Amino acid sequence: MGQIRLREWLEEDAPVVLRAFRAPDLRSQSAWPVVTPRDAVGWIASWEGAGHAFAVVLDGRVVGNVAVTRIDDHGAGSVSYWTVPEARGLGVAASALRALTRWAFTERGLHRLELGHRVDNLASCRVAVKAGFRPEGIERDRLHHDGVRHDRFHHDGVRHDVERHARLATDPPPFVLCPDESTTAHPVPAGPPVIRGAGGQWVDG
Repeated sequence: MGQIRLREWLEEDAPVVLRAFRAPDLRSQSAWPVVTPRDAVGWIASWEGAGHAFAVVLDGRVVGNVAVTRIDDHGAGSVSYWTVPEARGLGVAASALRALTRWAFTERGLHRLELGHRVDNLASCRVAVKAGFRPEGIERDRLHHDGVRHDRFHHDGVRHDVERHARLATDPPPFVLCPDESTTAHPVPAGPPVIRGAGGQWVDG
């Protein structure tokens, strides 16, 4: 895998967003259907004032999104992430989440980051753990929509539980398995990401 960088979303990224939300598992990740170029531009614009969202760039190509939202007065925020199908299984999401986490702690001054995923979403769970987010428990029937209990995500009226993870600024750096080793773990460097260029691109180092 090449180097991962985070940068702000640009309006010209709309075609990437449009293609990304054609994936069945991403269609429900937006507050409204993203089915036209105008929808995609609106999705990018909707982040202004709502949180901090970054395009995930791999070898010059946008392959995902990471974001921090719901920042409160206690220095806590919620993170989310997604990658396009062709970038999955490469460690992209975990690498991008680590870079986002370091940015949130060092630049935004947050102390606690939280995330949630369906208990049957094992891939998302692996991303969280690789990025140093410790499991904290299960939230049953997380949300309520139209009189029916649901988890954090609404999927065709089916109820799911959500596993909650969190990482603190004071937590030690996460350990990850090397791609060619099954038992040896190595710490991810604890230093802050490197800012490259005037646009402020964060690098997972």
